[in-house]
Amino acid sequence: MIKVTQLTKRYARTIAVDQISFEVAKGQIVGFLGPNGAGKTTTMRMLTCFLPPSSGTASVAGFDILEQPLEVKKRIGYLPEAPPIYPEMETSEYLRFVGELKGLSGTDLAKRIDYVCGRCAIADVKRKLLGKLSKGYRQRVGLAQAIIHNPDVLILDEPTAGLDPKQINETRDLIKDLAGEHTIILSTHILPEVEQTCEQVIIINKGKLVATDSVRNLQARARGAESVVVEVAGREGTFEPSLVQQKLEQVAGVSRVLCKEQVDARAVFEVESKKGSFVRGDVARAIVQSGWDLNELRPAAMSLEEVFLQLTGSEASTPEETPVEVQAQ
Repeated sequence: MIKVTQLTKRYARTIAVDQISFEVAKGQIVGFLGPNGAGKTTTMRMLTCFLPPSSGTASVAGFDILEQPLEVKKRIGYLPEAPPIYPEMETSEYLRFVGELKGLSGTDLAKRIDYVCGRCAIADVKRKLLGKLSKGYRQRVGLAQAIIHNPDVLILDEPTAGLDPKQINETRDLIKDLAGEHTIILSTHILPEVEQTCEQVIIINKGKLVATDSVRNLQARARGAESVVVEVAGREGTFEPSLVQQKLEQVAGVSRVLCKEQVDARAVFEVESKKGSFVRGDVARAIVQSGWDLNELRPAAMSLEEVFLQLTGSEASTPEETPVEVQAQ
């Protein structure tokens, strides 16, 4: 559905996006991540044909962003960080205006307005002025205008920025519901949002592509070795977690054992292996043969935040937008 090949954007001495390539399959929700100034917004602006690339190319729904920009725009719904609304217009009036801009009219337009109002839970504010709506409702109206023409691709830039926890959950649920009908690229700084809604993650840093994979695969790659969580139990009064830890540390290939939790005659350990070693079987045998109960053994996943920091580093990035671009706006 989206194919990006060696896409690059230069501003004088600054390279905002540096030869990035990735593909997004139809119906996927993809998280687009990177530190401030990494090149996320510039990439989105190129995909929506707002900015031309300096080199490279991209296609959306089979149409080239340079050669067929109007066809691309017809197939994209875009929600920038600040919803593009007019405070003096009523919700239904605004959606009608946007629908007409997108080429809808008559019965088709009326049906789509009713549909998006129901889909985005804004039917109760159809007759209210946009300027008097809460931020949560304005965000929903912004999403409604993005899908009113039933686009193949949705590009959402920080769709939950500034919302309260209830509004965030509602917006996340709506985005997940839209998957399948639409291919969605979601740019956000809220990493739990990506873990909960996205199937694939694209990470860029300083304009360069750092990683593109599923959340689970990124977690495994970032860790670089197997790490498992085990819950061990024994008889109350005689169970000593320190002995369990010593036993686990003696297993071949184990590099470190951390006691994460201890309650009565039960303890939870995280067992890290050396790179290239897979210790699950040996760990299980060591516990059972020592006479303890093995209540649980599962892979230990790094949080996406840990993966993100490891892949992007902690250095401050250069500004993504340049004075040249700001003046052009």
